[in-house]
Amino acid sequence: MDVSAFSEDTFDVKDWINKTFKSVEAQENKDAFVSSLVMKLQLYVQQVNGALEETSQSVLSSLPRVLRDTQFLQQEALALREKMVAVKQEIEKVEKDTASSMATLEKIDRIKTDLQTAKQGLHEADNWSVLANDVEEVFESGDVEAIANKLFSMQKSLAMLVNVIDYEDKKLQLEGLKNRLEAIASPKLVQAFTAANLEQSKVYVDIFNKIERLPQLLKYYHNCLKVSLGQEWRRTIELAQDENISYWLHTYYDKLLSTWNDQVKWCHLVFPNTSIDIIIDVYADLLKSLDPGIPECIESFLKQHTNAMQLSLLLELKQITKHFAVNLQGVIETSHGKFQNSKLLSLAQAIYAPYVTYVVKYNIYETAQLEHQLQSMGSAQDDLSDTINILSLSISRIMEYANEANKRCKLFTDGCGYPGLLKSLISYFNKYLEKYQTAIRQLERKKVKHEDWNLFQMCLTLMQTIGDLLGHIQQFEKSLMIDIIEANNKLQSTACSVFIQYKKLLLNTSNQTELENLIASFQKDETILDPIMKSINKLCSDLHRATYEVIFAPIFTQLLLVQKAPAWSTEANKMIHLSADLPDYSFAPQEYITQVGQYLMTLPQHLEPFLLRENPSLTQALKAADPQYTQSSTESGFTDILLEIITKETCQMFLDQTLGICQLNSAACKQLATDIDYLGNVLEELGLCLSENLQHMSLLLRLSPEDYQNSSSGCNARLVAAVRQMRNITFSA
Repeated sequence: MDVSAFSEDTFDVKDWINKTFKSVEAQENKDAFVSSLVMKLQLYVQQVNGALEETSQSVLSSLPRVLRDTQFLQQEALALREKMVAVKQEIEKVEKDTASSMATLEKIDRIKTDLQTAKQGLHEADNWSVLANDVEEVFESGDVEAIANKLFSMQKSLAMLVNVIDYEDKKLQLEGLKNRLEAIASPKLVQAFTAANLEQSKVYVDIFNKIERLPQLLKYYHNCLKVSLGQEWRRTIELAQDENISYWLHTYYDKLLSTWNDQVKWCHLVFPNTSIDIIIDVYADLLKSLDPGIPECIESFLKQHTNAMQLSLLLELKQITKHFAVNLQGVIETSHGKFQNSKLLSLAQAIYAPYVTYVVKYNIYETAQLEHQLQSMGSAQDDLSDTINILSLSISRIMEYANEANKRCKLFTDGCGYPGLLKSLISYFNKYLEKYQTAIRQLERKKVKHEDWNLFQMCLTLMQTIGDLLGHIQQFEKSLMIDIIEANNKLQSTACSVFIQYKKLLLNTSNQTELENLIASFQKDETILDPIMKSINKLCSDLHRATYEVIFAPIFTQLLLVQKAPAWSTEANKMIHLSADLPDYSFAPQEYITQVGQYLMTLPQHLEPFLLRENPSLTQALKAADPQYTQSSTESGFTDILLEIITKETCQMFLDQTLGICQLNSAACKQLATDIDYLGNVLEELGLCLSENLQHMSLLLRLSPEDYQNSSSGCNARLVAAVRQMRNITFSA
C-alpha cells in the first residue's frame, strides 16, 4: 500500500478513503477490504512508532558530543577575533610608520611624469619649429594635399604643446595657416561641388576633415547648392516669361524633387558621416531667399485679377505647393523612414511661408468672392410677388455658395482659417438678409386700410421663405461645427508628419489663439452663427408685425368708426324717449362691428392653405417671430395663436375706442352692449372669447343706474368709473 500521500501538506482523509475504495478489490468485498486495510494501517503505525523511538534514542545519545563541538567552535571564534584585532593594530602601525615614505615615492613619480612630458614637449617643440620653417615652402608649391598634410602634422604637434607659454600664439599661427589653405582650396572646392565631381569632392572632404574644418566645407556645399538652385529658379522664370506663377511653381518644384534625390545619393557618397539635415538646411534657406521671392510673384500675379478671383487663384497655387510638400515628405520617408526634428519643421515652414499672409487675411478674400457671387443673383423686383419668388428660389444657391466657401476654407487653410470663414459667412448672410428687409419694406408700402387677401398670402409666403432659409442655415451650422471640430482634431495631433502640422505652418501666434478661442466657445454651447440667427429672428419678428398689420388693417379701419357710430350720435340722443324702453333683442349690432365680425370669420379659411399640410418652414419662422408660437406643437395651433393675437388687439382697440365716447344714453348703452355681445359671439364661433374688460363693460352698460354702484363690484375700477361718467350716473351719499 502507497502511504506517501500521508506526508503531503494537502492530505485529506476523505479524499484518500474515497480514492482507495474505488479499487476493484474494494468493490468486490468491502467488509473484508476494510478489515485488511485497518490491519495494514495498524502495522504501519507500529512501524512508525518503532522508527520514532529509535531516532529519539540516537539523538539523545549524540547530544553530549554536539555540546562539546559547540563549545570548541565558540572558543575558536573568540581566538580568531583577538587575532583580527591584533592584525588591524599592526596595519595601522605600518601605515603610520610608512606614510612619509609613500609621499616621497608619489612625489618622485610625479617628477618622473613631468620630466617625460617636458621631454615630449621639447621634442614636439623642435618638431613644430621644423614644420613651421618648412610650411612656407609647401605653400609656395601650391599643392593643396601636401599643405594639408603639413598642417595636419603641425596640428598634432600643437596638441602636445598645450602647456607651453606661447601655446595661444602657436594656435593663432596654425589657424592663420588653415585660413590660407582654405583660401587656396576654396575656388577648386566650389568648382568640384558645382560640377558634382565626386572624386575631387572626396579629396577636399578628406583635407578639410584632417584640418578640422569640415563644418566650413559643409557651408561651401550649402552655398554652392543654394546658388545653383537659385539660378534654376531665375532660369525657369526667364524661359517661361509668357507663363504665370502657377507654371513656374510646377516646373521648379519638380526640379527641386529630382535634385533632392540626386543630392541625397551624392551626399551619402561624399559625406558618409553626415545626415540628411544638411540638404534640409539648404532647401529651407533657398526657399526663403529666392530672387524674385515667391510671395512677391504671387502678389504681382494677384494684382492682375479682380478681388473676387484672387481666392481661387491662391487656392490653385496653394494646392501646387501642398502637392510638392506631400511628395517631398514621401521621398524623405521612403529613404529615411518617419522622423521629425526642428530642421524638418523649418523646411515645412519655408515651403508654406508664402501663404501665411494670405491665410491670415483669408476672410478678406473669401468675403470678396462671396459678395461677388451674391451680386450675380437677382435683386428686388417692382412686383412684390416676383421679389418673393426670387428670394425663395435663391435659397438653394445661397447655401450652395456657403458650402463651397467651407470647402475652400478646408482646401486653402486646411482648417486653420475657420475664424476668418465665420466672419465672411456672417457678412455674406447679413448682406443676403438685406434683400429680405427690402422685401418687407416693399410689403409695407403696399399696405392698405381695407382687406387685401393677396397681400396677406404674400406675407405668409415670405414668412415661409424666411423659415426655409432659417432651417437651411441651422443645418449648415451643424455640419460646419462638425467640420471645424474634425479639422481641429487633425491640427491638434502631434503624431503626424511636420508637413501636415498646418497650425504651425500657416498661422501666426495671434491667429492660433483666435482658432483656440473659437474651439473653446463650442464647449460653452455657443452657436457659431449666432449673429445671423438673431438677424433672422428679428427679420421674422418684423415680418410678423407687418403681417399682423396687413391682417388687422380692415379691423382697424372699422374700429375707428366706433365713436362716430349713429347709435350715440347727437340725433340719437334726441330720440332717447323712442328706444330707451325697447327690450335687448330689439337691438341689432351696428355695421362697423358686423364688418369686423364677418372679417374675423373669414380669417381661418385664408390661413388654411398654409396650415392644411405640414409646413415646417412656416412653423419655424413663426416660432422665431413670437415666443407665443412655441407653446403649440401642432400646425393648426398656429392658426389659433395668430387669431388670439388679432383677437386680443381687436378687443383692446374696441375698448379704447368705446372709452372715447363722451356720453351714452340708455338706448346707446344697450346698443353698445349689443355690439360687444355680437363680437363675443363671433369670437366664440372661432373658439375664442372676449377680453375680460369688454365682458365687464357689457355688464356695466346693462346695469340700471340704481344698481350700478352695488353690482359693479368686482369689475376694473377704472373701467367702472369711465362707464359711470359716460352714462352720467351720480351716486347719492
